[in-house]
Amino acid sequence: MKEKFEVLTNKKWFSSLLWILLLIIAWEVGAFVVANTKRIPENVLPHLYQIIIAGFSTDKVTGDMTATQAVLSSAAQTLLRGFLGFVLGAAIGFVFALVMKMSGVLEKVLFPYLMLIQLIPVLGLAPIVLAITGDINVSRVIIAAILSFYPVATNTLAGFKSVEKEKYDLMFICAAKPHVIYTKVLIPAALPYFFTGLKIAAPMAVTASILVDTLQGDGGLGCLLSQSLKHAMSIYVFWLIVFFSAFVGILVGKVIGWIEYGVSPWKRRA
Repeated sequence: MKEKFEVLTNKKWFSSLLWILLLIIAWEVGAFVVANTKRIPENVLPHLYQIIIAGFSTDKVTGDMTATQAVLSSAAQTLLRGFLGFVLGAAIGFVFALVMKMSGVLEKVLFPYLMLIQLIPVLGLAPIVLAITGDINVSRVIIAAILSFYPVATNTLAGFKSVEKEKYDLMFICAAKPHVIYTKVLIPAALPYFFTGLKIAAPMAVTASILVDTLQGDGGLGCLLSQSLKHAMSIYVFWLIVFFSAFVGILVGKVIGWIEYGVSPWKRRA
């Protein structure tokens, strides 16, 4: 019996299932405590079954849309802006890492400023970007790009620096040209680090898009979330957005992992 239990606990899915069950139990305990506490507004922490029912409900919460329809309609705007910002930030981050690897002087000049930009809070950055661009949608894409840029650049640069000296020596012995060294040694070595940066940046881009929506309005999940918190519509819309955002973050991480697996033959061999 003990051996069977040890085999079960070693399964990958067991720890995930255990954590999910613990979170559900903690959530329900918190919901019962809140339900038995006299407070306004009510249902600030509803039971999970209530959120599920609200997701499948046909009752209209805004205009002619149900809660799920409203969330999905707003999500299309937010996720598109987040995706564009993520792709832009990841591309620029990779190019900057490559440039800093090629020139140590540029790395010393650029890297401190990259850290400085990352340290500025989104709440302070959003009005500045909006004032410069003069366009709400463009500013949202730029902010998502800024937050995506730093983790991709730093992780990719770390990947370039992880190449062992012996590999450089082998390339020099073979009289390899610089572009061959980059395409055959440096870039393949940096790919795992690059994908790690993508996995960090993707949820940040989505979070930034939602947060900026709450500040600037004009549609999106953040705007809908603010309205729900202010009780302009059902509070269940807020929780549907929370769960939808968590699902998107997990899904994006999985998709990036599948792409990494597809472009990394050494992972498939392992």
